[in-house]
Amino acid sequence: MNPSIPGTSAETGEQTSDPSLRSVDLVKIGPERFKATNGRGGVLPIGSGDDPDFSPVELLLAAVAGCGAIDLTLITGKRAEPTAFGAHVEGHKVRDEHGSRLTGITVTFEVEFPEGEAGDAARAVVPRTLRQVEERLCTVGRTITVGDHVRYRSADEA
Repeated sequence: MNPSIPGTSAETGEQTSDPSLRSVDLVKIGPERFKATNGRGGVLPIGSGDDPDFSPVELLLAAVAGCGAIDLTLITGKRAEPTAFGAHVEGHKVRDEHGSRLTGITVTFEVEFPEGEAGDAARAVVPRTLRQVEERLCTVGRTITVGDHVRYRSADEA
């Protein structure tokens, strides 16, 4: 079974009974360094922020920007492919009565399209598309906005 198909386990590649299930596995590769692996074989090093690897907070920011970027290019790309595309995402790491978290996460896209009718059509849908990304399309951003309790447990408890 192909683990890239929703409802397959990243660990075993076996089909699960839940087609909505997504998973990633993590192993330690050094002091404060880990390797995340998805079911398709993609690998991503994660560090504490004391090395060049992305920290978990930076990965969250990249995920928010990446999710929006994919949605934005899927919709505008039906009209015209961008000639330039970039995004900047930022947020403030705070520690307060709610614990450690990010606040004020903002993603700013810089997108250029070719001159002409197709480029004009793509430019015209950007504002509406960004509203849709924020309000319903981007799973990562929606998960942060709506919120859900993250449970941490030992494998002994599973």
